[in-house]
Amino acid sequence: MKIALLGYGKMGKVIERIALERGHEIVLRKDEFTTYDGLSTADVAIDFSIPTAAVDNISNCFHANVPVVSGTTGWLEHYDEMVTLCNEKKGGFISSSNFSLGVNIFFELNEYLAKIMAQFDSYKVTMEEIHHTHKLDAPSGTAISLAKGVIENSNYANWTLDEAKDNEIHIEAKRIGEVPGTHTVTYDSAVDSIELKHTAHNREGFALGAVIAAEWLAGKTGIFSMKDVLNLK
Repeated sequence: MKIALLGYGKMGKVIERIALERGHEIVLRKDEFTTYDGLSTADVAIDFSIPTAAVDNISNCFHANVPVVSGTTGWLEHYDEMVTLCNEKKGGFISSSNFSLGVNIFFELNEYLAKIMAQFDSYKVTMEEIHHTHKLDAPSGTAISLAKGVIENSNYANWTLDEAKDNEIHIEAKRIGEVPGTHTVTYDSAVDSIELKHTAHNREGFALGAVIAAEWLAGKTGIFSMKDVLNLK
């Protein structure tokens, strides 16, 4: 399979290594200094760029008739536009805040726990996410996905980085050293606490999940998620 890499930073290089190990060919390594030459020859593209480049990267994929997997976060105010363009061009698209197998299982557990805890008003939910100091957006896309998972299955209405109101989820975003990613969901009451936690040890899990998603998406049209890729629906 021919893969275009859109974004060639640390994650892009890990994705490249894993893709090559799995027998794929890299036809484009796109960074801020290179063009999209070679994109149209790809079977699928993987976008792990930066928030300001993601929309252009994804748009160019749809115009080139190349399905795209995007793990870039911090640009989702344009997500609906990209979905509309994907449908217009009959493209293939997966956007996820996190492609790690473990994190996607964590998402499912988070939603299940939220449904249970919605019955108990004595517990207040908070979240903490820790990432490396190079991460540009805060809170992380994964933390936002976790908050949405709780909101959709409870009486909470919103998340905030500030002091939370009764119907808001407070997210504490920390940037420390080279931490790949740690996310904790805590339900706290006067008598006890329940914690759900995922700790990434390195970038390998994110990269492998992105390549697996790209393998799954190649040749397909439509809007999909990691639930589809991992058959979690």
